[in-house]
Amino acid sequence: MALNITMADYGVGNLHSIKKALEICGAEVEVVTDMKRLLDAECIVLPGVGAFDKTMERLQPYRSEIVKKLNAGTPCLGICIGMQIMYESSEEGAEKGLGYLGGRVVRLSAERVPHMGWNQVQCNDKLFRGISSPYFYFAHSFHGSPKEDVTIGTTDYFGRIPTLFRKNNTYGTQFHPEKSSASGLAFLRNFVAFAEDQI
Repeated sequence: MALNITMADYGVGNLHSIKKALEICGAEVEVVTDMKRLLDAECIVLPGVGAFDKTMERLQPYRSEIVKKLNAGTPCLGICIGMQIMYESSEEGAEKGLGYLGGRVVRLSAERVPHMGWNQVQCNDKLFRGISSPYFYFAHSFHGSPKEDVTIGTTDYFGRIPTLFRKNNTYGTQFHPEKSSASGLAFLRNFVAFAEDQI
């Protein structure tokens, strides 16, 4: 049986590339605009499109139930903004985040903002097995700053910044695997295999 992924559509941006990439990796993907549907998901993907407040406006009514689901072990992948909303708050907006990850999202302290383009991710997690090139595509002005020990990958961009996180069965990436060519597909294939093992 293929992994059933429920992907949140926050109402902005094009989700086609991440949906297609996950389907290439063997998953069945349903895109939902009703965020309540996430509560019945076998596996959740929070894609990397949108601004912090706009995204949380849609998720806020289900905030505590989503966190309960993640704490119970439902596999989840948050990409870029989809990872940032897992934190308690962000310098980008005024809305509360999900609060699943302790800490705050902060503005990049760098000579060039936003951080756009290819950069290396240093990581020893099993989701990096079989990845021949550690270069992934980034497009962001903010990054997660965790209070807890959840950082499993970092990137050097005017200093070392955390760019890959894991808590329980939830992964969060600052990079965009769906825009990262062969490396991104290998990462997503590993995530799909990981999620299947948890169900």
